[in-house]
Amino acid sequence: MDVKLSEIITVTSLVKKYDNKFLALNGLNLNINQGEIIALLGPNGAGKTTLISTICGLTSITSGKIEVNGFDVIKDYRKTREIIGLVPQELALEPFEKVINSVRFSRRLFGKKDDNKYLDQLLIKLQLFDKKDNIIKSLSGGMKRRVMIAKALSHNPSILFLDEPTAGVDVELRKDMWNIIRELKKEGVTIILTTHYIEEAEMIADRIGIINHGELLLVEEKNKLIKRMSVKTLKVKLKKSIIKIPKSLEKYKLKLIDDGRSFNYYYKTGNVKTGITSLLSDMNDIGINLFDIQTEETSLEEIFVKIIKD
Repeated sequence: MDVKLSEIITVTSLVKKYDNKFLALNGLNLNINQGEIIALLGPNGAGKTTLISTICGLTSITSGKIEVNGFDVIKDYRKTREIIGLVPQELALEPFEKVINSVRFSRRLFGKKDDNKYLDQLLIKLQLFDKKDNIIKSLSGGMKRRVMIAKALSHNPSILFLDEPTAGVDVELRKDMWNIIRELKKEGVTIILTTHYIEEAEMIADRIGIINHGELLLVEEKNKLIKRMSVKTLKVKLKKSIIKIPKSLEKYKLKLIDDGRSFNYYYKTGNVKTGITSLLSDMNDIGINLFDIQTEETSLEEIFVKIIKD
């Protein structure tokens, strides 16, 4: 039995048109569930950052409605902003301020009383505790990104927006960041991230949303999306090369490669019958002997590119 998830963010018919007539968001609808990680993918200028900015109350809405935890982002701005943390794409930090003072200042902006125990635990979680008295200018790019996350979480928000959280971060630090995001999810934080790294979405997201030209092309559970749209390739290497695909095998729509030494067979992963057994049997009947078999599956990146093109 499917468990009904509670929605924490509801975006309805959202339109954002700028003064220069540029339509950044075009009637976008999106529901985000409490405690999930949703990754928003799309090319540059697709509307990802504009969407985040409107939900966070940083950009005005032309028309439509956004509710956060049941509160309207315009009428109940203070209530919605209190439960949202935002890590913007650009690093915006006070270079000569100490880490702890910068994080404490962010907490005070929301009218929260100092809580040294909570902030210390936050810095420990983000592997910043030993840097708490360092000035921000002295930190590496990856550490500065962690400080941005600490500032966004300083007021105990239940929703965290991450706009390109691992931009400019090396592979090792990127994986550390993924672990931090997973830990936050375990604590019940709802996480919405935009990313150019498709691998990032594939590794940590529960659902994928694809945006282009201000429209939400789809939003779907990651595993269901991959299963629905993924195509597997069976590469069959032959003991002897062939000039063309035999007539009895044409129904399999094989693609001859490697100068006739191999061919590819494509099949959907969601199908009950793949046709592989039948193909191998028919090959055997006409005396075509295989040397080796390899399989490859469509990646989320290939699915993303196909959707954007279509």
